[in-house]
Amino acid sequence: MTPVPPPVSPPEALSPAPPWPAAAELPPARPRAWRRALPWVVLVALLGIAQTLLIVLSLEAESTRLQEESDRTAVAVAADLRLRFGRHQQALQGLSWAESPAAEAASALARGLLRERRDMLRIELRDAQLELRLTLESPFRGPLFAPAGGERMSEGLLPRAQLDLELQLACTSARRLMLPRWSRSYFVPQPGGLGLEVVDLCMPLIGPQDAGGYVVATVALGLAIEEAVPPAILRSHELALVEGDGTRLVRVGGPRGAGVYLAERLLDLPGLGLALRVDTDRRGPPLIPNLSTGLVVGLSLALAAVVALLVRDVRRRAAAEQRLAEELALRRAMEDSLVTGLRARDLLGRITYVNPAFCAMVGFPPHELVGQLHPPYWPPEQRALYEARWSERLTGQLPPREGFETLFMRADGERFPVLVFEAPLVDAQGRQAGWMSAVLDVSAQRRAEELARQQQDKLQTAARLATVGEIATLLSHELNQPLAAIASYATGSLNLLGGPPPAEPPATPQAGMEPPDAPTFAMIREAVQRIAEQAERAGRVIKGVHDVVRRREQPREALPAALLFEAVLPLVQLQARRSGTRVALDLPRSRPEVRCDRTMIEQVLLNLTRNAVHAMEAATPPEQRELTLRVREEAATVRFEVVDRGPGIPDEVAAQLFTPFFTTKAEGMGLGLNFCRTVIEQHGGTLRHAPAPVAGAGPRAAPGLRGSCFSFTLPRVAAPESSPP
Repeated sequence: MTPVPPPVSPPEALSPAPPWPAAAELPPARPRAWRRALPWVVLVALLGIAQTLLIVLSLEAESTRLQEESDRTAVAVAADLRLRFGRHQQALQGLSWAESPAAEAASALARGLLRERRDMLRIELRDAQLELRLTLESPFRGPLFAPAGGERMSEGLLPRAQLDLELQLACTSARRLMLPRWSRSYFVPQPGGLGLEVVDLCMPLIGPQDAGGYVVATVALGLAIEEAVPPAILRSHELALVEGDGTRLVRVGGPRGAGVYLAERLLDLPGLGLALRVDTDRRGPPLIPNLSTGLVVGLSLALAAVVALLVRDVRRRAAAEQRLAEELALRRAMEDSLVTGLRARDLLGRITYVNPAFCAMVGFPPHELVGQLHPPYWPPEQRALYEARWSERLTGQLPPREGFETLFMRADGERFPVLVFEAPLVDAQGRQAGWMSAVLDVSAQRRAEELARQQQDKLQTAARLATVGEIATLLSHELNQPLAAIASYATGSLNLLGGPPPAEPPATPQAGMEPPDAPTFAMIREAVQRIAEQAERAGRVIKGVHDVVRRREQPREALPAALLFEAVLPLVQLQARRSGTRVALDLPRSRPEVRCDRTMIEQVLLNLTRNAVHAMEAATPPEQRELTLRVREEAATVRFEVVDRGPGIPDEVAAQLFTPFFTTKAEGMGLGLNFCRTVIEQHGGTLRHAPAPVAGAGPRAAPGLRGSCFSFTLPRVAAPESSPP
């Protein structure tokens, strides 16, 4: 085709005339001129027709090739999906052939299937009435359905019973045919407004021990396609599963299909009639489908392109100069309006440019910054660090365009964190002329992150404490009954032992048994009495813990402070005897009284002494282990102290001692000291920790021993004033 020249503007009309004569200079009558032009016109027409046919035929051939490629992809993907679903059937058959699907070995096999197959979301064991007997969830995601009680329906999950219709039909057909059957697909809502399209594979159990039960596997269609199909196909095709009426159930793939080169294949699964639809994002072959066509079209359009370029050249030069001036003005306005600080430095480190945002950030005007090798916003204490970093930057040890966080100093001396991104500054000749930096003030962001972190920690602690409260309530309910039974048996035994010991042995003693004498009889009675007391005390401890968790008011009584240590002393000595620890009491003679809940304060003392004994077992030699229990009188309170000679507690650990769920023991829960502090604070006292230097250990003292002292206070009961004589 003959290119049409662009219209001539008035300035171009003044250009010099071409070397050939104009049409007006030709003779008025040249009857053979059209004859000379006719062959060229015919040639141009024929070339145009040939070029058009070439393009049309090339487009048709390319379209046919793309459609055949889509068909081959559909056949391959359908085969992969049939193979994937067939392997699921084989795996479920292997599980159904187990001796008992509910056994531990079969459960382990089912868990292995869930770990190996990410698209298998759930395995169920059902009886002949399709009632659930065992459920295993996939370890790669959360529960698929809400529990039967409906606790998670608020999160968007539905109970399994509401989606059992398709499963019942599939299992009924599977039992009738004694073959595995796939159910129709159905949609399972998920949290966040999302959902999954899944199908159930029902496998009837044939063994006599299963009584007509079923093994059911739930498979996500979308995940099955992702697991079965190679990633290269997913990146270039849109795969969808559709029903017989054309309803699309699930779509997988990176690009959105254009609907031009479609291919469908039927997935002939038992009980499941789905079709695989394969689509590509290609909307049709381009106008120039191959190189040969492009060469022909290119040669035809080359002349027209050259003429057009020459005409546009002058116009583009003028327009480019205008745009350059506007672009420079725009860039200057953009730099001045940025909230991000910009800084340019030469190869020696001198500042060559700063924008207004950077000056406002550091509080220095531009004339105080430009040309500075050691800028005034460097903190004096970190100048050596900054110079070393600049040296590493010049030697290429630091990667370019990688941000780092540092400290700058404002004109008023305030330090603030900034995030600096540096990149090479390249001039017009492609040579590096320095470094360009983008500086962000992240002080507000750091404050917000710290506040968010603290708030998150508080929320997590509150949630875990609420869980612990529920567990404490449940344990108190469950343990009260066996403790009551122990107390009843102990009381009954005391009643049976209440009479005097027999003076003479029975006439016919049992073989191999000797009658107890009076001391043994008294020891048995004392042991049973101790059992009854400890069972009653355990019940009081559980009730006290329940009251503390529920913030209930606890009954309190006035009793001597020394009596609290004397009550727990047998238990403390029993534990100390096992580790070879000596126990020392330091009690005042005045025997001050306190008002408290005796059971809970005794439990606090047991917790503190147990921690002290454990601390000495780990690092203190047996001959140096000593536990001191001390009572001190103060003005309005009585102080209880538990002092050990262990390795002590580091300062960083001591700062978190009373934090819930913080522990240094492998088997600890981190609630003991927090519980003790709660009990003491409810009594109006305080629980503290302080180092207790180990004195008098001698030259053989273990290195690193500094001891610990846990102390708490309780309100003191004022002594009654004596009446005058």
